[in-house]
Formats: sequence, C-alpha cells, structure tokens
Amino acid sequence: MERLGILGGTFDPPHTGHLALARAASDQLSLTRVLWAVAADPPHKQGRVHTPAEVRVRLVEAAIAGEPDMALSRVDLDRPGPHYTVDALALLARQYPATELIFLIGGDSLRDLPSWRRPDELIRLCRLGVLRRPEADFDLTELESVMPGITRRIDFVIAPPVSASSQEIRARAAVGASLVGLVPARVAALIEAERIYASDDDV
Repeated sequence: MERLGILGGTFDPPHTGHLALARAASDQLSLTRVLWAVAADPPHKQGRVHTPAEVRVRLVEAAIAGEPDMALSRVDLDRPGPHYTVDALALLARQYPATELIFLIGGDSLRDLPSWRRPDELIRLCRLGVLRRPEADFDLTELESVMPGITRRIDFVIAPPVSASSQEIRARAAVGASLVGLVPARVAALIEAERIYASDDDV
C-alpha cells in the first residue's frame, strides 16, 4: 500500500524547516509522496491577516520545484469554510482510497490534538508523523487517557532543528534583509521580485 504524507500549514512563507521535515518524513516513513496542503483560513489562527492564498500557493510551488516526490494540494482551498483538518483528511481519504495517509505535525500540535475538531475521527483517518523537538513537551500517557489508541497511530520523525519561523522571515523580508538559508532559493527570489512582504513604509 502506498503511504501519502500530508504536510498542512499556512506556509506564509514556506521555509527550509518545512522542506527538511518533508524530506525527513519521506525518508524515515517510506512515503510515496508528500502533499503540501495550503491552509485557507485555519480556525486556530483567527484574527491574523494571512498573505492571499494564491500567493502562498505560488510560494509553495516554488519551494517544491525540483522535488519529484512532493506536490501541492488544494484540499483546503477549493472548498467552503470553516476549514478543519479532519474534514480535509476525510476528503483526501476518499480521493486516495487505497493509500495510507500520514498527517505530519509537530509535537506541540500533538499535545493540543484533543482540542481539535473531532480528534478521534482524525486519528481513524490517518496515522500521525510527529516531529520530535526538545521544546515540544507532550505526555503520551496523558494523551492515551484522553484519546485511547492514539499511541498506536504515531510514528516519530527526526528532523534538523528549524533555524527561523515564518514570522521572523516575514520580518526580515519587510526590511530587505537576506533570506539566504532560511527559505529555498526560488522562494527567496519570488519574495524579492514581487515584494510580497514589503512593509507599508517601503512601498
């Protein structure tokens, strides 16, 4: 059976940490392909203004250009909200019926999973590929008590530490600072050429 990784996020912008996680997961979990599912309007990030979705789509396309085992997914973008992960996974399960879905998340998201929409259904739809980071503190025993069976649905992924967050990258781009090493070269070129994160004072 094929194994399909699902990497969801706002990707505002996609950075080298996202790419490192996708590559590590693909290798360590023997994934056939990794889908980058660009989030439309995440319920847990209400109140923050995101870069328009189609711009983020082009940034992701630039990030994964030359990565034959990675592809963009519009599963969140081409449907009405609210956009919950469990609904996206249900759609993907129907779209790829003979495929095992592996939802890639960080340890902090694993810790918060019981508060997500229909978490029990979510772990029935997929396995969880969890990035282990020292700063992400979670208690598997506690999670198992709240969501029985979850520990049997988890595969851990070891990936290099992330050098910067998307927020920090946007701040650097706004003042014209170098993004070398923080985002893939094609992403940096697109951000610079289209002044995607240029500050209002610099327009």
